[in-house]
Amino acid sequence: MRRLDGWRVAAPVMCLVAGLIFAVSHNVADGHDLRGGRNTELHGLVRDAEGRVHEAEAALGRLRTDLEALERGAASSDERVGKARGTAANLANPAGLNPLRGTGLVVTISDAPRGPDGRYPADVPVDALVVHQKDLQSLLNALWAGGAEALAVADQRLVSTSAVRCIGNTLLLHGRTYSPPYVISAIGDPDKLNSALDAAEGVRIFRQYAQSYGLGYRVQRPDVVRVPGYGGALRLDKAQEVPR
Repeated sequence: MRRLDGWRVAAPVMCLVAGLIFAVSHNVADGHDLRGGRNTELHGLVRDAEGRVHEAEAALGRLRTDLEALERGAASSDERVGKARGTAANLANPAGLNPLRGTGLVVTISDAPRGPDGRYPADVPVDALVVHQKDLQSLLNALWAGGAEALAVADQRLVSTSAVRCIGNTLLLHGRTYSPPYVISAIGDPDKLNSALDAAEGVRIFRQYAQSYGLGYRVQRPDVVRVPGYGGALRLDKAQEVPR
């Protein structure tokens, strides 16, 4: 019953956020940002939904703590519960639930700088000066293709159900909003990851815009890359194992 109560708290808020995405998706083509007078109203709706998501996440965290305590107690007296907990622990890493650290790359991208008056140059289209959804998707897809074992955007771990969405110049990920610069952390072979970035057409195009218009694009190779564990909802209605 505690697990069900957690979903009653979190699911309606996540549906609200998803509804906002679908409501505006017909105005988004090829990953371009939304422009125009509706942005202010839309950002306000997203902020309200984000606040509810934070409240739901806090409630879900408390319920998970209670559930963990109940499971530990049950495992000590029920062998079936103990086996189930062992199976779940073995699946935590593949599912992205545990934080990881290792070699890899950190990629940072950002909008072009504005002028002293806070405006972009009038002779350059605004779309050429900002990070778009398709730019983030190109980077993430390239890193996955390069063999990334784990990816994070800002402080959020990406898992199989993650969806990167941009509303205006704001990133919406797992019910939270982020503004550029966007920091992508990838664990994997640094050389292979870097080669995959170089080979990706979408990344090459973004780098051309970065050189022409001053958008930010920086690839770092720290000694240790850290990605957090995923802490969101894990419910799947349908899933199928992909043969390796």
